[in-house]
Amino acid sequence: MRGLRNAAPGAEGRFHKEMIGLYDRFAELGFRPVLLRRCVLLNGGVAAARELVFKPGTTGLERLLDAGKPELSMEALMLRPEYRGFFSELELKEASQRLASATRSRSRGRLQPQPTERK
Repeated sequence: MRGLRNAAPGAEGRFHKEMIGLYDRFAELGFRPVLLRRCVLLNGGVAAARELVFKPGTTGLERLLDAGKPELSMEALMLRPEYRGFFSELELKEASQRLASATRSRSRGRLQPQPTERK
């Protein structure tokens, strides 16, 4: 199976369960990522992560950052040591960059429109 270089037996099942669990955690925060749940149920957790990590705007990462919970993201789950063996270097790099990029942009604060003086 592709990408199972260093994965422990049973780890794929645990990853799948954790991916399903992300939906429940998101729901507690008021966000229901239906695409994530459907993709995981249809394809399995690993295949879903491989697909979704390259799709812009499909992870709910922005909402998790707003809630102060980036550790609940699919990207963070992919980067956990026990699951890294399921993914290619390119997939891991994308997950890492998405997480780092989103975190950096949030740490600078959002740009707010500045009132302009009317003459």
